[in-house]
Amino acid sequence: MGRLVYSMITSLDGYAVTAPGDDGGLGFGAEDDEEVHTFIGETFRDVGTYLYGRRMYETMVFWETAHALPDVPAHIARFARDWQAAEKVVHSTTLEEVASARTRIERTFDPEAVRRLKATSDHDLTVDGPTLAAQAIRAGLVDDYHLFVTTTVVGGGTRFFPDGVRLDLELVEERSFASGVLHAHYRAR
Repeated sequence: MGRLVYSMITSLDGYAVTAPGDDGGLGFGAEDDEEVHTFIGETFRDVGTYLYGRRMYETMVFWETAHALPDVPAHIARFARDWQAAEKVVHSTTLEEVASARTRIERTFDPEAVRRLKATSDHDLTVDGPTLAAQAIRAGLVDDYHLFVTTTVVGGGTRFFPDGVRLDLELVEERSFASGVLHAHYRAR
C-alpha cells in the first residue's frame, strides 16, 4: 500500500504560492540550492505516481526534458530521470493534452479513486500543489507532509495548509540546510 505525500516549498509565513502580482517567488529554495535539491530527489526517488493540478503540472513538465539541457548538473539529470519514470495524473477541466510520457488527465478529483490507487500501489504517491492538496487533505487522504521552509516572508498567497482544517500531526524528521532552508516531515496521527 502506498502512502500519499504532500510536499511543497513554502515561505517562512506558510505560503506555498505567492499572491497574484508577486513575482518575487518564495525565496531561496530547492531550485537554487544543490544540497536541498539533492535531498528532495533522494527523499522522493521512489515515488510511483504524482498527482497534479494543471498549474503544478505545467511547472513540473520541465523535468520531461531537463536531463537533456547542456551542462546539466548530475543532481538535476537524476531528478529528471526519476520524475520521468513515475506515473503522472493531472486533474484538470481545461488541459487538452499532456506534454510528458506516462501521464493521463482526470477531469475531476475523486477521493475514492485516490484511495483505490493508494491501496493497490507498491510505491508512494504525491499530491502536489496547494489547491489539489487541499482536496486530498479535506478527504483525509494525506499520510505525510514535507515542508521545505525558505527564509522569506511573502505576506500572502495560497497557504500550504488549507483554511478550516484541523490536523493532528507527529514530527517525524527535521533538517536544516546551510542556505537556511528548513525541512520538516510530519505524519498524520
